[in-house]
Amino acid sequence: MQVWQRFGLGIGRNEQQHLVVGGCDALDLVARYGTPLYVYDEEGVRGRCRRWRESLARHWPQGEVIYAGKAFLPMAMAALAYQEGLGLDVSSGGELWTALQAGVPPSRLYFQGNGKSWDELELALEAGVGRIVVDNADELGRLHLLGARMGHKVHVLLRVTPGVDAGAHDHISTGKFVSKFGFVPGPDLETAVARARQSPHLVLRGLACHVGSQILDLEPFGQAARAIVEVAAQFSWPADWELDLGGGLGVVYTEADQPPAIEDVVKTITTTLREGCGERGVPLPQLILEPGRSVVAESAVALYTVNAVKEVPGRKYAVVDGGIHDNPRPALYGAEYAAALAGRLGDAVEGRYWVVGKNCESSDVLAKEVPLPSPRPGEVLALFTCGAYQYAMASNYNRIVRPAVVFAAGGQADLVVARETYRDLLRQDVLPERLCLSSVAASASS
Repeated sequence: MQVWQRFGLGIGRNEQQHLVVGGCDALDLVARYGTPLYVYDEEGVRGRCRRWRESLARHWPQGEVIYAGKAFLPMAMAALAYQEGLGLDVSSGGELWTALQAGVPPSRLYFQGNGKSWDELELALEAGVGRIVVDNADELGRLHLLGARMGHKVHVLLRVTPGVDAGAHDHISTGKFVSKFGFVPGPDLETAVARARQSPHLVLRGLACHVGSQILDLEPFGQAARAIVEVAAQFSWPADWELDLGGGLGVVYTEADQPPAIEDVVKTITTTLREGCGERGVPLPQLILEPGRSVVAESAVALYTVNAVKEVPGRKYAVVDGGIHDNPRPALYGAEYAAALAGRLGDAVEGRYWVVGKNCESSDVLAKEVPLPSPRPGEVLALFTCGAYQYAMASNYNRIVRPAVVFAAGGQADLVVARETYRDLLRQDVLPERLCLSSVAASASS
């Protein structure tokens, strides 16, 4: 079974052996919107939102699922997540502003991040954000001062580093004591709890933690729950205290990936939490879970046009019109992908190809040694599991415009992010008069 066949009915093929996403022929989408193009199976995303929400309701009714917007957050995704009953986790002023402009009530927003600026915190307080997850002592001090100045009671959670190694790449591991995120248990956390409780402008609602991303085993989730209960037991809590246990569930990028089911993750977390709280005499908290990757990743496909095919000693290349500018994950931490020719899903494999981009970097590799029929220039190549941390990290490196994004459902496609243009690239550029080449030329001739 190929990887693309593991994602359910929303991604498949039609009688012409073309890739289909959300009932739409990928080649038709390319003809309409061009490439590179990110296509999301909308029902697949909605289904995963519901599975998280319904699983938590079954195992822990006093809780909430919030979507981790850093995975992918245009306004359409913010609105979709809220429609499906999820709150939103935002980690910058830009993500916060996006969610607000999409119509998400500020009370359903949780503001994360380890380097929030004064301006971002002020924006959050003005908007009435539901919770601010405090990362460090400096931020706690800022919130106290802003609360006093603005006349706000700021509801906060303190982020704790639980000392859990989730087994993922170092660049996506966040639960180790050396992590840049959160308070390490001990004197610093004790001081923060005391300061938050003593401040007339802060309301300490509970604790938060997150141990990493692309987790493919249940054990780290149980470890995180056990560790945070040990920390929580050092302090007294009211019956309605809150605990944000983060997200991190992995997804299928290649056939080697075997992530646990959403239901099993929720069951592991809640069972461990219930046992730990009972043993340590800690009231059962309001539980918050914040999945991101597992909501959107598997439901999206990136479509590229093959611009060139070439062979060098020991290697075959398929060069596409995307690259590190729209997907930096392989260069950042060795991410792997499955690929296929979107118009020839039924053809036999004829070789193994490195799928590379058009950027001027040797690290501009999207996929290595993927089995494909012999690709031809002009064909459409699909990369799978492209819904998380790709478009969100896209840049204009080499002054290349960022791609378009569509949501597809029931055979209908809707544009949710327009393709950038060359005019967009220059929109923020400012050319001082002394550097205006027409002025320089006129001066030289006079």
